[in-house]
Amino acid sequence: MMLAWYFHRREGSLRIRDFFVAGVLLLVPFLLIVKQPDLGTALLVFAAGFFVIFFAGLSFKLLVPIAVAGVVAVGSIIAYEQTLCAPEFDWVILHDYQKHRVCTLLDPTTDPLGKGFHTIQSSIAIGSGGVFGKGYMAGTQSQLDFVPERTTDFIFAVFAEELGLVGGIFLLVLYFLLLMRGLSLAWAAPNAFSRLLAGALTMVFFVYAFVNIGMVAGILPVVGVPLPFMSYGGTSLLTLGVAAGLLMAVHRHRVRRT
Repeated sequence: MMLAWYFHRREGSLRIRDFFVAGVLLLVPFLLIVKQPDLGTALLVFAAGFFVIFFAGLSFKLLVPIAVAGVVAVGSIIAYEQTLCAPEFDWVILHDYQKHRVCTLLDPTTDPLGKGFHTIQSSIAIGSGGVFGKGYMAGTQSQLDFVPERTTDFIFAVFAEELGLVGGIFLLVLYFLLLMRGLSLAWAAPNAFSRLLAGALTMVFFVYAFVNIGMVAGILPVVGVPLPFMSYGGTSLLTLGVAAGLLMAVHRHRVRRT
């Protein structure tokens, strides 16, 4: 909201330095959360602020070097997995638990009863659901407590096991419709503040869903991210509900376009 207000005040006269100032405003909470340490939450906060900056008009040319650096970093980790994931190797900028999460993502079988347990069991639950699932409250992995945090972070594994591929696709379609609706509200927003706020909040829903489902499916490191409107928890439901309310407020003051 602060970044959206900042760009709204400078609408029509944006310069490169304005994006630099916005980056500094975003880095302050990001670095404070990293210091805790809580890299997962910090990345989510960074993503929320980044979308505001991007929708404000950040050039693609500035993003290409960052994307290339990210691809090179991921490729290097995969290529030199045995060296980088060796116990004696120090990643310097990351804590040990963060290093273990990345290495466990690459090969969860290295510690199947420890750090890789979450990923392995959630993958088994999703696979055992098949096409149509085992039925409501009939999933063996979830009901026998093999899936950890089954009501919060790993609820998608339970959902996929009980309702199968069909249920999983149906849930993804609902998130896609939510995403499209939010972006359409941003398009019809009456001013820059509302447009940036609605666009960023919509993309936050996307990031939460993508990261949660990705970690449960084993394609992203395990982080404590709730699945929007699915995971049990008062704080997440409250904050996501507030975000939905803000989107509805933007819709109420929308501009009808022809």
